[in-house]
Amino acid sequence: MPRFYCPPPLPAHGSFNLPPDAAHHASRVLRLRAGEPVQLFDGEGRECHGIIEDLSGKQVVIGQLTEIEVDRESPLRVVLAQALSSSEKMDWVIQKATELGVTEIQPLATERSVAKLSAERAAKRTEHWQQVVIAACEQCGRNVLPAIHPPLDIMVWLQQMRTEKISKFILLPQGATSLQAQEKPQGTVVLLIGAEGGFSMAESDSALLCGFTPVKLGARVMRTETAAVAGLAALQTLWGDFC
Repeated sequence: MPRFYCPPPLPAHGSFNLPPDAAHHASRVLRLRAGEPVQLFDGEGRECHGIIEDLSGKQVVIGQLTEIEVDRESPLRVVLAQALSSSEKMDWVIQKATELGVTEIQPLATERSVAKLSAERAAKRTEHWQQVVIAACEQCGRNVLPAIHPPLDIMVWLQQMRTEKISKFILLPQGATSLQAQEKPQGTVVLLIGAEGGFSMAESDSALLCGFTPVKLGARVMRTETAAVAGLAALQTLWGDFC
């Protein structure tokens, strides 16, 4: 059943006009017709099912709305702190992180990040990433949009994390332990992933001083996008909804 993101408020009953972007996608891209069933979600946890009643011009009317009680969120709250990489890799990581149930995504500018963003470009990229998140939620069935934060310098962000009393992990090839060896987190988990060239020594040392535990995923060195997906999948397997 096609799914469409509709910013709140989303009515639980009656009829509803799809927002312009969703209406265009329904009529011009998917070429849906009257009488076909659809799902709507508001990004804050609500989902409604309905039937297309009318498609005329740029307007798509959904009727027979019924709110559905469903929760597809992981019980594990995970913040992915991802060093900026090339645009295609970053899009892919954000898409897959959303599918894997991440709660928040914090892009980070690091010393070895290939992508260097001005303030204007960072704002545009954040808007773009928000659309990637929405599309991933439409595809995977999530009704809650993970928060995508504007990029921050890693050193600034680490200082913000310094006083946070939560589980904090940094993936390092030379990490002395594994995720499996850690105690089950009681709250939010932060997973810090480096750029294509990894972390500088100053960055990794600062992370350790800010309470991050260095962990590794096996004996092989992974690409940044592989490390993010593998790390999130491992977290969900150990303590989330994969187990």
